[in-house]
Amino acid sequence: MKTVFIAYDQAHQENIIEALNDTNVRGYTFFEQAGGRGTQGGEPHLGTHAWPSMNSAIITIIDDEKVEPLLKRLQRLDEDNSMLGLRAFVWNCEQSI
Repeated sequence: MKTVFIAYDQAHQENIIEALNDTNVRGYTFFEQAGGRGTQGGEPHLGTHAWPSMNSAIITIIDDEKVEPLLKRLQRLDEDNSMLGLRAFVWNCEQSI
């Protein structure tokens, strides 16, 4: 099992959910408001007067074989809208109940 954490501009919301559905990722937890600043460019998303936009985030635990199809789908979405910001991180899930 793998943990996938996806942080993204709120404008990506519908496309992220579509990517999860299309890759048969059913279970996830959604964080509606997440602030941050990317490492490669783009504007900060801090919810302040100067930087009013915000990010959202999703975390999911999925079978290993679902990781690559999901990441490829997310990468295409990021490449098509590179100024919005989208990052996905994967790490091992040691245990769940």
